[in-house]
Amino acid sequence: MVTPGEPHRRLVVAGVMASMFLAAMESTVVATAMPTVIASLGGIRIYSWTFSGFLLASTVTMPLWGRLADQYGRRRVYLVGLSLFLVGSALSGLSQTMAQLIAFRAIQGLGAGSLIIIGMTIIADLYGLERRAKMQGYFSGVWGVASLVGPVIGGVLTDAVSWRWVFYINLPFGLLAMAAIRWGLASERSERRASAFDYAGTAVFAAVISALLVGLLEGGRGASWWRPSVLALLGLSAVLLVVFVLIERRAAEPVVPLALFANPMVRAASVTGFLSGMAMFGAITFVPLFLQAVTGTSATEAGIVLVPFVIGWVVFSVLAARLVLRVGYRSIVFVGMLLLTAAFVLLAGWNEGLTRGIAMRDISLAGVGMGLVFVPMLIAVQNAVPRSMLGSATSLTSFFRSIGGAVGVAVMGSVMAQRLHQELSGLLAAAPAELQDRLRETVAHPDLIVNPITRVALGADVLAQMRPAMAHAVGGVFVVGLVVAVAALASAFLVPAGQAHELAAAQEPATPSGD
Repeated sequence: MVTPGEPHRRLVVAGVMASMFLAAMESTVVATAMPTVIASLGGIRIYSWTFSGFLLASTVTMPLWGRLADQYGRRRVYLVGLSLFLVGSALSGLSQTMAQLIAFRAIQGLGAGSLIIIGMTIIADLYGLERRAKMQGYFSGVWGVASLVGPVIGGVLTDAVSWRWVFYINLPFGLLAMAAIRWGLASERSERRASAFDYAGTAVFAAVISALLVGLLEGGRGASWWRPSVLALLGLSAVLLVVFVLIERRAAEPVVPLALFANPMVRAASVTGFLSGMAMFGAITFVPLFLQAVTGTSATEAGIVLVPFVIGWVVFSVLAARLVLRVGYRSIVFVGMLLLTAAFVLLAGWNEGLTRGIAMRDISLAGVGMGLVFVPMLIAVQNAVPRSMLGSATSLTSFFRSIGGAVGVAVMGSVMAQRLHQELSGLLAAAPAELQDRLRETVAHPDLIVNPITRVALGADVLAQMRPAMAHAVGGVFVVGLVVAVAALASAFLVPAGQAHELAAAQEPATPSGD
């Protein structure tokens, strides 16, 4: 890789940061526009796939993009991914039906899978360990800020211009980012033959993860995982996983190099990323639901409660990136997992008397814990593998975190559905006779308690009966999260002890450190 000068490196950093901001924001910016989109395009029965399709496409392709970047060069593959993202954005804005929007969002997701993965790999290429640690902390901050402002930007664009500009807004900034990457980052010469690409492994891997994610989505929608459709999808993913491992063991250039898992740091990052992602992303999905259904806050107020979570994540990501070189990876990750576990102890104690101040305190503690975990593990993995494997190792770290989140949402959603059914059935059986008829409709349609308009119409006496039941049902999610968080705390001991410089792999010199 040709060494870029400092002005070119700054140009590349700006381009990578802008495109990563767009990719991270796209996960949340659409949420506030969806009611208007449904009013325009219809398709309310399938609208959830605008989110699921994006998630599926981006998650499935993460390891693929990382491997392609290792094989064919960062710049070339990054520009292809960014182009796909922008094409998907333009087509999404032009959608005339909900089915079209879902398809075009999937294209957008294909490209989005490359932006964060290869962006972090490029930063690892450009800088040495100390500067790299600082930069990865800043980039984690960009991700957090993008997730925070995404709903606000989506709402403003939808109200002031059109919901289509939620997608069009990506185009000018994406094109500028593309120009910065193209001019600032030198092109690498491919050292591997295109014929060595692992087509069979790529196809089977996509099938494995697609079957797994669709099975999880289907299972999370109900209280039982024993439905034939769910069992068939999960069983298919298990069988295909065995086939995938057999293919990868024989492939000349595997899409997921299994040899990476011989590295103890990669194994530790995979386990800690999966468990912490499962606990946090699984539970955080249900925090707004608890606040709206149990304490009666509005959607806006519930969103405000999540602000300290993002701020804690951003601030302590930057701080952890600076501290990790002084105290080592394991210490920082252990403290982060300990704080995450403490946060779940507090979340598991939430009830109908919860105040906004207590909720913000508890959720901010979780954000601090996550900030102390993810960036140090990313830096640890990048520092522990040869430069020729940076893309694959970086993508695996993010992949296991994303899969953990998907599993967490599905499992905890199923737990909530089961507990809610039990709580509401018991409530209806024990309710006074004068409340039976009014409660029956609410029990049949528990979403009435979340909607601020219908909630007022229910009456104070019905709400008084419903809120404890909802608190117990959603609170079960946090108990599950606590169990997973304890397992994640134990997994911190898988992280090898020692200082960052002691655990560094022998990496090919490519650029000066820039420190």
